[in-house]
Order: sequence, then C-alpha cells, then structure tokens
Amino acid sequence: MQKTLDQKLAAIHADPSGCKDFILADAKDADMAFGVGAPGQSPEMHAGEVRFRTLAEYREQIRQITRQGLVDIMLMSASSNYQLNIVDRLFENSRVTPAARANDASDVFAVRYGKYVSQPAQPFRTALLDHIQCGHVECEPNERALGADLGLYSCTFNNRLEDDLQTLKQYKAFREEAEKKGFRHFLEVFDPNAPVGLSSEQVPHFINDQIARTLAGIAQPGRPVFLKIVYHGPKAMEELVAYDPHLVAGILGGGAGTTYDAFKLLSEAKKYGARVALFGRKINNAENQLAFVEMLRRIADGEITAEDAVKAYHGVLQRLNIQPRKSLADDMQLTTGVMSYGGDAQVSVPAGVPMPASQAKSTADCGCGGPSKETCACPGKHLNAVESAPNALLDFSMMTVAEKLAWNKSKRDRIFGS
Repeated sequence: MQKTLDQKLAAIHADPSGCKDFILADAKDADMAFGVGAPGQSPEMHAGEVRFRTLAEYREQIRQITRQGLVDIMLMSASSNYQLNIVDRLFENSRVTPAARANDASDVFAVRYGKYVSQPAQPFRTALLDHIQCGHVECEPNERALGADLGLYSCTFNNRLEDDLQTLKQYKAFREEAEKKGFRHFLEVFDPNAPVGLSSEQVPHFINDQIARTLAGIAQPGRPVFLKIVYHGPKAMEELVAYDPHLVAGILGGGAGTTYDAFKLLSEAKKYGARVALFGRKINNAENQLAFVEMLRRIADGEITAEDAVKAYHGVLQRLNIQPRKSLADDMQLTTGVMSYGGDAQVSVPAGVPMPASQAKSTADCGCGGPSKETCACPGKHLNAVESAPNALLDFSMMTVAEKLAWNKSKRDRIFGS
C-alpha cells in the first residue's frame, strides 16, 4: 500500500511553493530519552501520586493512532518498531509510514537524577540499522523491507569545535551506512544544549547556517528527506525555506503547554513555510490522543483554525465525559511566544538560551533583587539568578556543577515537559 508520506513528499518537491500538503508525525520514541516515564502519567494516578503508564499501554496508543490513519509517520524506538512493525505487522496494510529513532545523542539522556544533559551533547547510537530494517544483525537484501526504512537522526551543535566536529563525523558515518543499506532518514537539529558565545538572537541564524553548511557537502542520495527543528518564528523559517524549498522544513512540538500552544504552533509554522510537524509529548499528554490528533490533522489540512480546534477538542472531551486538565478559557491561552516577527511577543527558544536584553533580566542582578551577583546576600547567589532568570545571558565558565544542572533542568523541562 502506498504511504501518504511518499505521496506528499513527491507533491511538495513537484511544486514547493504551491503544494498545500502537510506531513504530520506522532513521535512515540520517548522511551529512548526518558525511560520508565516515557509513556506519560497514567489517568489512574491520584493527587500526590506519580504513576506512569506501562510500555504495553504506550504501544497500545501507537496501535490506536496508527489504525486511525491520520498521521503520516509513526516514530518509535527500535524496540517498539521490532514488536509492532516486524512481529505484529501493524503497518502492513496501513498508509502510515513506520520510522525509528536511529540515534540517541547524550542530550536526550533525560533519566531521573541523571547529570548527562548538563554537559555538551555527545553523539551516540544505541539502535542498529539492521535491527530497524529486519530485526537481526546482517539482514539479507530481501529482508530489509520487513521493518522500517526511515529513521530519525539528531544532531546538536554547541559552537564548540571539537564537540561539533565529532557530531559531524558520526553523522557522516551514519549516512554512509544508511545509503549502503537503503535506509532513509530525516534530520533533527536541536538547539544548543550547552552553547558557547551565542545569544538568543543568534541561535536561529546559527541553526540555519549549520543546516545549510552541513547539507551542502551531501549529494542527493545521502540527504535527509526532511528536517526537524525548533520553530524560531516566521523570519527564521522563511529564511530557511527561501534558501532551498526542497529541504522540506519540519518543526518539533516541544514540551508541556496549553492545547492552543500546540494548535497555534502548527498553524503558524505552516503559514511561514514548514511542511512537517512532529508532535510527541503534546500528543502523549492529551486527555484523548485520538481526538487531539484529529484536530492536528484538520489544522494541517486547512479545514479548521487553531482557535476553533481548541473549542472542538473540548467539545469532544465533553461528549466523551472526559474531564479536561484545564478549563476551555485556560486552554485557550498562548503561553509560548512563537508567532511574531518582533514587538511584544517572544520568539520561541528553549529555556537557557539567552533572550534579547529587552526580555531578559540583567545579568548583573541576583535572584533576590540585589544590585549584582558579587554583592548578592541571598543564599545560592548565582544559582538563584539561574533559577529565577533561566533565559539570561550566562557565563558557563563561572557556574558550579549545581548551577549548570539547574540551568539544564530548566531547559529540559521546557523542551520535554516537566
């Protein structure tokens, strides 16, 4: 059965400026980042109690959303791909394309009590391409179609020469293996997790240039089929799309927020040139994932506005007698600024990436209002400043290990949800 992903990619490349097709993906690969907490909190949890869904429940959600048929891609861990795709044959008669996370660099090692995310991202691959394609090492040529032929590869650049060179070398090795084995990939470029010498205004340009520069050295057979990046606002998206509309820019959904945050993000990113959206935690945290995905699909296809989609989603919850976590009024609030060219609204950047001076607290201020970090009398001094103004322009060389952990926890919670 022909997959909708292949149809839409062909249509986009045939008419990049006029094609209205939009690719939607559900990212159910969080077990390669969060471990036990990846499936999300169980509906049966009670106040003061944390109970996570099981892996079996997580995979059942994958089954339901795949059978619904409204997403174009289902992104999974290699282990879930093995069970659902290779063993259970879930995608055999589906128009949904199965995909697996092909690498797990250290900036997604978001385990409880772990300290890995406080350090510059290091490239790493747990998954084997053969396992993704056929379920065992050294696939025979005719076996490679048993599993997935598409994977996510992520890179994080921190403006640190040695680290960034290592990231590029590992990406090159992956591409060589993938091309030999007939494995396609889409490229995720995270924002810096431990940047050097970058302000918030510079991060979108830094990311766009890294993408263009990296892909310039890759011939068409080895290039990613599309990109997955943080949406930094209209200017950055338009710049990237104008540079090369065949890059097929996609956005990641990010962490916790309101329903309107998710729906408006999709609507605005599409408006300014994005052709793909990958939502993970926003779908997984929804009160009803199938209804949430339906609204995403209708927004992506231009059938409904983001505002009306929030109201319709709450209407579905009411009909199903599901208690929403937020009232309709609260869920209609925009809590992440991703929509404006300038003015009062902020551009969306992860916590910890410095904001413009007009939006950030002065770096001389301490966390309890003292005139400077040096004369601050409150406990923790610099750490308080980090926690109370996590977007301020920080000097990592002056931070203790505890301060770096606080900074990175704030960033991780903003991206993946607390």
